[in-house]
Amino acid sequence: MSSNLAFVFPGQGSQYVGMGKSLLEEVSDAAQIFSVAEDLTGLPLKKLCIQGTMEELTEVENLQLCLTAVDIICCMNAGNKGLKAAALAGHSLGEYPALWAAGVISLEDTFKLVHARGGLMREAGDKNPGAMAAVIGLSRKVLDELIEPLTKKGVLVLANHNSPDQIVVTGETGLVGDLCEAAKARGARAIPLKVSGAYHSPLMYEASRRFSEILDNVSFYRPKIPIYSNVTAKPESDPKQIKELMKKQICSPVRWYEIVINMHQDGISNFIELGPRKVLGNLIRKSLPEGSVSVFQGENPENLDACLRKIKSR
Repeated sequence: MSSNLAFVFPGQGSQYVGMGKSLLEEVSDAAQIFSVAEDLTGLPLKKLCIQGTMEELTEVENLQLCLTAVDIICCMNAGNKGLKAAALAGHSLGEYPALWAAGVISLEDTFKLVHARGGLMREAGDKNPGAMAAVIGLSRKVLDELIEPLTKKGVLVLANHNSPDQIVVTGETGLVGDLCEAAKARGARAIPLKVSGAYHSPLMYEASRRFSEILDNVSFYRPKIPIYSNVTAKPESDPKQIKELMKKQICSPVRWYEIVINMHQDGISNFIELGPRKVLGNLIRKSLPEGSVSVFQGENPENLDACLRKIKSR
């Protein structure tokens, strides 16, 4: 991987009111990206990003589209600056702008899929209420031991393995609460997440089934850049396989920690987070040896310039 640079795209949890405002001023095609998304969905996405209330922005159907637009515009800006990725990955929702960046799906299909995904996940959350929580300070092995007896009472699974000591659990609301109490008793922190459903759990099965039918009608192409799958944590190149993995993604855990480890082992030493805030950057720093990689935040043009200088100095 010649540039040793990975583009990574955040998902839900990185949003804030005002995201994308500086990009509209910086990126010549930014308004066009919002326009394409708004024409396809009928939603005022630019307004929601720039001046919507946080409540409106975080409604799952709005949020997933808004974040996708901002992630894509950040990626376009990185390309305009001369940055080229040797590898790509996205966290949960962020896998869709990553697929677009890899050339696997078109811009229009990216927004169509994200729009459908958000609506189906909201419906599944309404029908089968659930919750999610981030547990910080326990190993995967210990957390598995705490979850195992609770699974006999209902749905409770690992959702996202984000870093060595940050793992998100998902499932029925009461069981997530019980797990949080058990984790705290072991000295860990347990933070409930502000979500409207038990994402990446079997409670999303109906959404996954219906979304699979939509995916069957979308063209997937061979990636131009290696893209690491949330489901396998490995780079995937077969379009048919990538589509099958995306069918599983809504119910499957996000193997982010493994993705970061695998990217690093494959030669990636620079990461740039293309989206709001620096959620993924912080997770990457916690997952790899100190000083072994450089991590940049791509929403800020100055950080893009810093990343470019770093690449050119090699």
